[in-house]
Amino acid sequence: MKSPLSHLTLADILERTIELSQTAAVILKSYYRVSRDRLEVLDKAEGPVTVADKAVDRHLLDGIQAMCGDSCGYLTEETYQAGDLELPQDWVWIIDPLDGTRDFIDKTGEYAIHIALTYQHRPVLAVIAIPESDRVYAAIAGGGTYQIDADGLRTVVRVKGGKDLSELIIVASRNHRSKKLIELLARLPCQQQLKVGSIGCKIAAIVEHHADIYVSLSGTSAPKDWDLAAPELILTEAGGKFTHQDGSCLKYNCGDVSQWGCLVASTGEWHQQLLDACV
Repeated sequence: MKSPLSHLTLADILERTIELSQTAAVILKSYYRVSRDRLEVLDKAEGPVTVADKAVDRHLLDGIQAMCGDSCGYLTEETYQAGDLELPQDWVWIIDPLDGTRDFIDKTGEYAIHIALTYQHRPVLAVIAIPESDRVYAAIAGGGTYQIDADGLRTVVRVKGGKDLSELIIVASRNHRSKKLIELLARLPCQQQLKVGSIGCKIAAIVEHHADIYVSLSGTSAPKDWDLAAPELILTEAGGKFTHQDGSCLKYNCGDVSQWGCLVASTGEWHQQLLDACV
């Protein structure tokens, strides 16, 4: 696939995005270690926002816009306004500067940075940085997923199968657990759960073989494009699957940034059986 920039390949853009995510992680870690009152927490309907969210959002936007300019659209959690229309560009960056703000505030360590580049509504490049583990996950469509550790070592990561359906481990939220979701999870043919914060951290748990399934079920609200675009590509390029309950793929920058309904992410081995159990 061609790059949105004539002078840079997607691989070039990915390298620059990885570097940007690493400097953003340093900023987040500096805020993570201050007291709650210095974070200037603002509670909003969709969840809390802090000065850390805003600082990293600005850092990422400045860096990516310096690289791509007007050749791309930009959709971020901190700049989106309710009612905004679909961005007209074929290439759109979708960014969450701090996924897992509640976990960031509560000091669980399970927060992440999500950066995805989409082309015609589908992700083609993704980076997830997890500051507290000093790890970055990166992928280009068709190129697999790899992890970068604190020493810069790059390792290809793949999901792991071989379990019976009943042995699968569900990675679930501590905070976003509606009655409907609890009831749905109780119907699944597997009942082991691992509690993890950010969606990026959840997907990292799957590609690192600590869990096998993640299920999202919207209620009065739903996960947004910036929650899912980067995690989806990281998982699928590692061999997993991430779909709506009917098996259809997710699409991004479609006007409504909410991803309504039931979404299932898995190692892929029992994906259809899990979809059937979520009806």
